[in-house]
Amino acid sequence: MKTCNPSVQNITITADTAGQRIDNFLRTFLKGVPKSMIYRILRKGEVRVNKKRIKPEYKLEDGDILRIPPVRVAEREESTVSAKLDKVAALENCILYEDDYILVLNKPSGTAVHGGSGLSFGVIEGLRALRPDAKFLELVHRLDRETSGVLLVAKKRSALRSLHEQLRLKTMQKDYLALVRGQWQSHCKVVQAPLLKNVLQSGERIVRVDAEGKPSETRFKVEERFDSANATLVKASPVTGRTHQIRVHTLHAGHPIAFDDRYGDREFDSSLSGTKLNRLFLHAAALRFEHPNSGETMRVEAPLDGALRYCLAALRASK
Repeated sequence: MKTCNPSVQNITITADTAGQRIDNFLRTFLKGVPKSMIYRILRKGEVRVNKKRIKPEYKLEDGDILRIPPVRVAEREESTVSAKLDKVAALENCILYEDDYILVLNKPSGTAVHGGSGLSFGVIEGLRALRPDAKFLELVHRLDRETSGVLLVAKKRSALRSLHEQLRLKTMQKDYLALVRGQWQSHCKVVQAPLLKNVLQSGERIVRVDAEGKPSETRFKVEERFDSANATLVKASPVTGRTHQIRVHTLHAGHPIAFDDRYGDREFDSSLSGTKLNRLFLHAAALRFEHPNSGETMRVEAPLDGALRYCLAALRASK
């Protein structure tokens, strides 16, 4: 059985969506519609821009009038999308701040920021489903799947450009909290070690310190020591934004992060059994940036989840 969008839609492209390829625009606009169907209606000329046929690589311009035909979607596909929406409905409670330009989320551990690599749904897909009227929602940066904390999303293309420029100029400050093995030395305030990314045949990404890698820098500050557990809570502030940077830099310094399944130490993880921790202890605690519209300096903090709070409470009780 089929359901359908019953009528032709005519959309006027605005500055916020201008510059996108038509195929990418349609994949976002027609949520739940298979990619193959999108390319089929483009190829058959059913999608028109300013009453003309266009190719999938056509880039939309401000003021373009886009005609989208009725699109039929199998009910099975709609039910799959609906099931995914149920899984991400909790994201609404994770929003820390939102206005017309940006949305800031406290991303839960275990949730990917976007679909791909075997995952069909992530935070950005969930937010687009929760905000169906939003014309533009794009990730400003990324967090590893197991890392929790502050995640910034742009709601306008102009905001995305502004925030990406701040990242490029390194004026955006990110502060993470990590529980690491051993007693971090207070004098070790900066780790500068080039990082090289490798992709294994399985598709898994592994990063290592290598002279041929990209320059990478992370600043560290001791927040709290737990002598009895031979552990330290550190604040890590990455200057560069490489894949797995904090996780590899802490390992390079001799202090792997608790419950890191790629770069960690299982003996250290076992020693924390009394804390009931079972996830990577890496949390994006705060983000400081200039608001892309007002220019106001903003600092958004994300509280620790229950598992991390319990872990710290248990470690403090055993001091």
